[in-house]
Amino acid sequence: MSEVRLSVEPRTEFGKGAARRTRRAGKIPAVLYGHGSDPRHLSLPALEFARVVRENGSNAVITLDVDSSVELALTKTIVVHPLKNYIEHVDLLVVKRGEKVTVDVPVVLTGEAAPGTLVQHDLDALQVEVEALHIPEQVEVSIEGLTAGTQILASQVELPQGAELVTEGDHLVVAVNEAPNEAAMESQVDAEGAGVVEDEPETTEE
Repeated sequence: MSEVRLSVEPRTEFGKGAARRTRRAGKIPAVLYGHGSDPRHLSLPALEFARVVRENGSNAVITLDVDSSVELALTKTIVVHPLKNYIEHVDLLVVKRGEKVTVDVPVVLTGEAAPGTLVQHDLDALQVEVEALHIPEQVEVSIEGLTAGTQILASQVELPQGAELVTEGDHLVVAVNEAPNEAAMESQVDAEGAGVVEDEPETTEE
């Protein structure tokens, strides 16, 4: 993951109204914390930060220029508006060069399983401990040619050098099952409908 740099500003106004004003100005309210220091309230440039996340992933490590000082920070939490899809708030964690951090890294499947199979992707991210400046954007798991009955556990996923698995090793990441045939699907539909009892028509007593 490449290191990026952003110029940010201290934020002195708080509350929902202040946050709205910050966003209207093209910035994102953020809090920087960690290493025993008091939380620092910041404003991030919205367009630049969105580009950083797009190019480096949600675990981006950023060099922050703020108040004539420099801080290295890990993007810890990004809150996105559920309807309008803009970034509402960001939590940043102070890190030091050489320090290891624990992060969730997306699992991406590559290749195609054997014909006649159905792939079940159970775990879409692995928690790993890794040096802050070497966080992988994703972990790739190949399912090329895998046959029905194959399972891949977290402990079997190959991690980048220097990364250690934190997720329990027996967690299922991928299962390759036999795809149901047409007869099996029809049988399932019949079974689901077997217990349905239609309401009897109402009768009017005279």
